[in-house]
Amino acid sequence: MVEVPALFFFVLAASSMAAAAIHLGPPALYVLGDSTLDVGNNNYLPGADVRRANRRYYGIDFPGFPAGRFSNGYNTADFVANTMGFVSSPPPYLSLRQASSNSGQRHLLATTALTTGNAGRCIPLSRQVQYFNATRAVMVSTVGSSKATTMLSRSVFLMGVGSNDLFVFGFAEPARNRSSAEQQSDGAELLANLISNYSATITELYSMGARKFAVINVGPVGCVPIFRRLDAAGQCDAVLNQLAAAFDDALRSLLAGLAERLPGLAYSLGDYFALAQDTFANPLVLGFTDIAAACCGSGRLLAEADCMPNSTLCANRGQHVFWDRYHPSQRACFLTALAFYVGPAKYTTPINFKQLALSS
Repeated sequence: MVEVPALFFFVLAASSMAAAAIHLGPPALYVLGDSTLDVGNNNYLPGADVRRANRRYYGIDFPGFPAGRFSNGYNTADFVANTMGFVSSPPPYLSLRQASSNSGQRHLLATTALTTGNAGRCIPLSRQVQYFNATRAVMVSTVGSSKATTMLSRSVFLMGVGSNDLFVFGFAEPARNRSSAEQQSDGAELLANLISNYSATITELYSMGARKFAVINVGPVGCVPIFRRLDAAGQCDAVLNQLAAAFDDALRSLLAGLAERLPGLAYSLGDYFALAQDTFANPLVLGFTDIAAACCGSGRLLAEADCMPNSTLCANRGQHVFWDRYHPSQRACFLTALAFYVGPAKYTTPINFKQLALSS
């Protein structure tokens, strides 16, 4: 099966690039998020404990080589960039830091993040903001403050964080052994901290000139293979999904409140939770035949270990929702980006990604 509907993707890319040219679409895309949006920063993080995607079978469908994406090919950030008219994906920010002559190349930023936990194995959201501030300083020194401010106000900031924090919470042994009431209390505290951090981050980016935010909420994390394998019937972890849904409700309210409070702020919230639920309910409509197992891994549901060079590899990658035990497949990422860009209104609020990108 073809990994991405090639002809349809080409038409979509061509039309979106033409639209961007006609309507003076966003001059830059800045990406702040977790491993689902990372385009290769994990390659540059030091330490033996860092989870990396620079080996096969990662990137098996990526042109040329494993590129540090936790996917068999491109990921959601790649496809969002393409739909918005960019001819290439955002480069890993840490690769630009290593090549000072390219530190301002296309003024694109992409990082991977956990907002909490896993210290040293990721780039925390607060550090990502620091990296953006450094990028902004380069822009100001290169083109001047006025032009940089205008460019940033028209650029799109793609954000997607929170999933990893819920993963950490879900795997915390003390949390799993606590009573239901204690787990609810712990979950409420986690959500409060996440929303507070999200609010502070968007407010700080706004103070630096950001105005357009394309935000992807947290999907049903309890349905990823690593959690399904823990259930005898392969069902989702309902407690984690309830926590994710509560976070998404709070995030929706937060963004609406920030838009009222911060003049000129515009946003599009992509509802990955609803999209994933619809996909799980009717997978064949989108051409998926497996919604539970990873495509690359080992053990039950191929979710007992990370995707490695000696892992079992499925033969029908385009029919799997999940690539490894945490991350979606390339085709799932493509359909996600498409749904948020021009898909049904139920998946974006208050406008879609296309309307955000082409807004003045």
